[in-house]
Amino acid sequence: MTRDAAIAGAARYFDEGGFLADLDRRIGIRTESQAADRAPLLDYLQREIGPSLARLGFDLHLVPNPAAPGAPALIALRQEGDGLPGVLCYGHGDVVLGAPERWRAGLDPWRITVEGDRWYGRGTADNKGQHSINIAAVEQVLQARGGRLGFNMAFLVETSEEIGSPGLDEICAANRDLLAADVLIASDGPRLDAGRPMIALGTRGVINFDLRLTLREGSHHSGNWGGLLPNPATILANAVAALVDARGAIRVPGLRPPPVPESVRRALADVAIARDAEGAMLAEGWGEPGLSPAERVFGWNALEVLAFTAGTPDAPQNAIPPSARVHCQLRFVVGTDVSDLPGTVGAYLESQGFRGIEVSESGTPMPATRLDPDDPWARWAAGSIAATTGAAPMVLPNVGGSLPNEVFAGTLGLATVWVPHSYGGCRQHGPDEHLLAPLAREGLQMMTGLFWDLGETGAAVARQRQVHTG
Repeated sequence: MTRDAAIAGAARYFDEGGFLADLDRRIGIRTESQAADRAPLLDYLQREIGPSLARLGFDLHLVPNPAAPGAPALIALRQEGDGLPGVLCYGHGDVVLGAPERWRAGLDPWRITVEGDRWYGRGTADNKGQHSINIAAVEQVLQARGGRLGFNMAFLVETSEEIGSPGLDEICAANRDLLAADVLIASDGPRLDAGRPMIALGTRGVINFDLRLTLREGSHHSGNWGGLLPNPATILANAVAALVDARGAIRVPGLRPPPVPESVRRALADVAIARDAEGAMLAEGWGEPGLSPAERVFGWNALEVLAFTAGTPDAPQNAIPPSARVHCQLRFVVGTDVSDLPGTVGAYLESQGFRGIEVSESGTPMPATRLDPDDPWARWAAGSIAATTGAAPMVLPNVGGSLPNEVFAGTLGLATVWVPHSYGGCRQHGPDEHLLAPLAREGLQMMTGLFWDLGETGAAVARQRQVHTG
């Protein structure tokens, strides 16, 4: 059979209701990783995803999670021969809490309700619908090629992503041999534009930090002491202004990234940003000057104040507060050194005349990753999608948010290509989560084309990358 026949088979599987039936069955398993009952997580792997992959010729390895409160993961392997290219696929079977009381009347988070192009249900967009598309695409290629893919494949399905993927890095490090591949091809998150296919090649990193200033014990009457006692809130407000200016541009040299690489700039020239799903508009002139909106969010760093507290905001007193705290977040791209962020920020504040401000990290940082848009795997994926859809996909060197991509790019050393099948208005994590049927159908055809092409040209692409990366 041919590539076109495989893609046509994928369309028939969707149009005849096969994909809807498979996804509805998976949505019915209440895999809430934030809930006390963890049994459905194991059930999803053992009763649903495992048998689906075993039927396609995958060997199954159920892997316990070494980190609390993480749940198990499934590694499924299909080895067709030595010397063939290898691909790793990833998905997560857990979802956020269903919260049925918050859904619109007539909708149930644990079964799919079809209303026009929208398929409602918890996990339809994040992430059961997306990894179900990729599993179904593998099946279509196997059927079209007479039971062969033409490459080696591993599927990794975890069940703890919605609680931060605890243990995922340890699982991958301990199973490096099972997960060995040339490229990660996975699907999560939304497209930037619902009407246009997209690939993303990495993620911005994220690190949170606090500024704290305590000047004395207890509050002091603002009438008797105002103008005499330093106010920690006023000092911290000025400290923030020293870190980031009134238009959102970062002032700290150590928190600014290297110049946007030319390959990244070329890719982002094709990316337009308008309003988000809730209608938020871009502010003219906000952010780093001299950059396009796409370069600011995908090629640059952003320093944001997420919370600022002093005194009792809900019940203000006529008193100068004794202390103040600011919670900040840095979203950063590859090339930014955040190995000692408290030291970098603290030294800069002292150079600007601020004394006594405590700077501390909070939470767990997530590193930045980025595959060069000129990498052979990036160009190959974009070309394959264009051949299927008839239009070049949008290419993001990295998304603005976060995925566990460092595990794949760093720990496993893979080229990483993400092909999202959802859109910004899907309401993932909230009530009325849904998948758009036209995007799912197109995604199934795109992934079938990608996996078909991998069996045809994947070995050549892997050799090109060896040359490209030296």
